Amino acid sequence: MNSTFASWQFWAVLSAVFAALTAIFAKVGVENVNSDFATLIRTVVILLVLAGIVAATGQAQPLGAISGKTYAFLVLSGLATGASWLCYFRALKLGNAAQVAPVDKLSVVLVAVFGAVFLGERLGSTNWLGVVLIAVGAVLVAYKI
Repeated sequence: MNSTFASWQFWAVLSAVFAALTAIFAKVGVENVNSDFATLIRTVVILLVLAGIVAATGQAQPLGAISGKTYAFLVLSGLATGASWLCYFRALKLGNAAQVAPVDKLSVVLVAVFGAVFLGERLGSTNWLGVVLIAVGAVLVAYKI
Protein backbone atom coordinates (compact mmCIF):
# COMPACT_ATOMS: atom_id res chain seq x y z
CA MET A 1 0.00 0.00 0.00
CA ASN A 2 1.23 3.48 -0.82
CA SER A 3 2.70 5.08 2.30
CA THR A 4 0.42 8.11 1.85
CA PHE A 5 -2.68 5.91 2.12
CA ALA A 6 -1.22 4.15 5.17
CA SER A 7 -0.64 7.46 6.95
CA TRP A 8 -3.01 8.51 9.72
CA GLN A 9 -2.27 12.12 8.80
CA PHE A 10 -3.62 11.64 5.27
CA TRP A 11 -6.89 10.18 6.56
CA ALA A 12 -7.18 12.81 9.31
CA VAL A 13 -6.86 15.63 6.76
CA LEU A 14 -9.48 13.97 4.56
CA SER A 15 -11.70 13.65 7.62
CA ALA A 16 -11.34 17.40 8.25
CA VAL A 17 -12.16 18.20 4.62
CA PHE A 18 -15.26 16.00 4.68
CA ALA A 19 -16.30 17.38 8.09
CA ALA A 20 -16.10 20.90 6.63
CA LEU A 21 -18.17 19.85 3.63
CA THR A 22 -20.63 18.17 6.02
CA ALA A 23 -21.22 21.47 7.78
CA ILE A 24 -21.76 23.39 4.56
CA PHE A 25 -23.97 20.75 2.92
CA ALA A 26 -25.95 20.19 6.13
CA LYS A 27 -26.55 23.91 6.68
CA VAL A 28 -28.16 24.13 3.25
CA GLY A 29 -29.89 20.78 3.72
CA VAL A 30 -31.64 21.64 7.00
CA GLU A 31 -32.96 24.92 5.65
CA ASN A 32 -36.46 23.62 4.87
CA VAL A 33 -36.70 20.43 6.92
CA ASN A 34 -36.83 19.43 10.57
CA SER A 35 -33.27 18.92 11.85
CA ASP A 36 -34.04 15.48 13.36
CA PHE A 37 -35.52 14.27 10.08
CA ALA A 38 -32.49 15.63 8.24
CA THR A 39 -30.29 13.62 10.61
CA LEU A 40 -32.31 10.49 9.81
CA ILE A 41 -31.80 11.00 6.07
CA ARG A 42 -28.06 11.52 6.60
CA THR A 43 -27.88 8.38 8.75
CA VAL A 44 -29.65 6.23 6.15
CA VAL A 45 -27.23 7.45 3.48
CA ILE A 46 -24.25 6.63 5.70
CA LEU A 47 -25.67 3.19 6.52
CA LEU A 48 -26.18 2.34 2.85
CA VAL A 49 -22.75 3.60 1.78
CA LEU A 50 -20.96 1.73 4.57
CA ALA A 51 -22.92 -1.46 3.92
CA GLY A 52 -21.87 -1.22 0.28
CA ILE A 53 -18.22 -0.64 1.18
CA VAL A 54 -18.12 -3.55 3.64
CA ALA A 55 -19.86 -5.87 1.15
CA ALA A 56 -17.71 -4.80 -1.81
CA THR A 57 -14.43 -5.16 0.07
CA GLY A 58 -15.33 -8.35 1.95
CA GLN A 59 -14.67 -6.77 5.34
CA ALA A 60 -17.69 -8.30 7.10
CA GLN A 61 -16.85 -10.30 10.21
CA PRO A 62 -18.84 -13.02 11.97
CA LEU A 63 -20.92 -11.25 14.62
CA GLY A 64 -20.22 -14.04 17.12
CA ALA A 65 -16.47 -13.38 16.87
CA ILE A 66 -16.87 -9.92 18.40
CA SER A 67 -16.50 -9.66 22.18
CA GLY A 68 -19.20 -8.33 24.47
CA LYS A 69 -16.89 -5.50 25.54
CA THR A 70 -16.39 -4.49 21.91
CA TYR A 71 -20.14 -4.55 21.30
CA ALA A 72 -20.78 -2.49 24.43
CA PHE A 73 -18.31 0.22 23.47
CA LEU A 74 -19.43 0.29 19.84
CA VAL A 75 -23.05 0.69 20.99
CA LEU A 76 -22.00 3.49 23.34
CA SER A 77 -20.03 5.10 20.51
CA GLY A 78 -23.06 4.80 18.22
CA LEU A 79 -25.31 6.40 20.82
CA ALA A 80 -22.81 9.24 21.33
CA THR A 81 -22.52 9.71 17.56
CA GLY A 82 -26.28 9.84 17.17
CA ALA A 83 -26.62 12.35 19.99
CA SER A 84 -23.82 14.44 18.48
CA TRP A 85 -25.45 14.44 15.05
CA LEU A 86 -28.85 15.37 16.43
CA CYS A 87 -27.34 18.25 18.38
CA TYR A 88 -25.16 19.33 15.45
CA PHE A 89 -28.04 19.47 12.99
CA ARG A 90 -30.21 21.33 15.52
CA ALA A 91 -27.39 23.85 16.03
CA LEU A 92 -26.98 24.26 12.26
CA LYS A 93 -30.71 24.85 11.91
CA LEU A 94 -30.49 27.65 14.49
CA GLY A 95 -27.05 29.13 13.86
CA ASN A 96 -24.43 29.95 11.25
CA ALA A 97 -22.26 27.10 9.99
CA ALA A 98 -19.14 29.23 10.53
CA GLN A 99 -20.04 29.50 14.21
CA VAL A 100 -21.51 26.03 14.84
CA ALA A 101 -18.62 24.06 13.33
CA PRO A 102 -15.86 25.58 15.51
CA VAL A 103 -17.87 24.97 18.68
CA ASP A 104 -18.46 21.39 17.52
CA LYS A 105 -14.70 21.07 17.07
CA LEU A 106 -14.24 21.73 20.77
CA SER A 107 -14.55 17.95 20.71
CA VAL A 108 -10.82 18.04 19.89
CA VAL A 109 -10.20 19.66 23.26
CA LEU A 110 -12.47 17.20 25.03
CA VAL A 111 -10.81 14.21 23.33
CA ALA A 112 -7.42 15.39 24.60
CA VAL A 113 -8.77 15.77 28.14
CA PHE A 114 -10.74 12.50 28.09
CA GLY A 115 -7.81 10.65 26.48
CA ALA A 116 -5.51 11.83 29.25
CA VAL A 117 -7.98 11.17 32.08
CA PHE A 118 -9.60 7.90 30.94
CA LEU A 119 -7.07 6.32 28.57
CA GLY A 120 -3.85 7.42 30.23
CA GLU A 121 -2.63 9.14 27.07
CA ARG A 122 0.18 11.60 27.66
CA LEU A 123 0.49 14.97 26.01
CA GLY A 124 3.48 17.25 26.41
CA SER A 125 3.35 20.93 27.26
CA THR A 126 3.48 21.89 23.58
CA ASN A 127 0.53 19.58 22.92
CA TRP A 128 -1.48 21.10 25.78
CA LEU A 129 -0.66 24.58 24.47
CA GLY A 130 -2.13 23.50 21.15
CA VAL A 131 -5.25 22.20 22.91
CA VAL A 132 -5.68 25.54 24.69
CA LEU A 133 -5.18 27.43 21.41
CA ILE A 134 -7.79 25.26 19.71
CA ALA A 135 -10.23 26.05 22.51
CA VAL A 136 -9.54 29.77 22.37
CA GLY A 137 -9.70 29.76 18.56
CA ALA A 138 -13.03 27.95 18.52
CA VAL A 139 -14.52 30.43 20.98
CA LEU A 140 -13.18 33.41 19.03
CA VAL A 141 -14.53 32.12 15.72
CA ALA A 142 -17.93 31.37 17.25
CA TYR A 143 -18.13 34.69 19.07
CA LYS A 144 -20.57 37.01 17.35
CA ILE A 145 -20.03 40.73 17.67
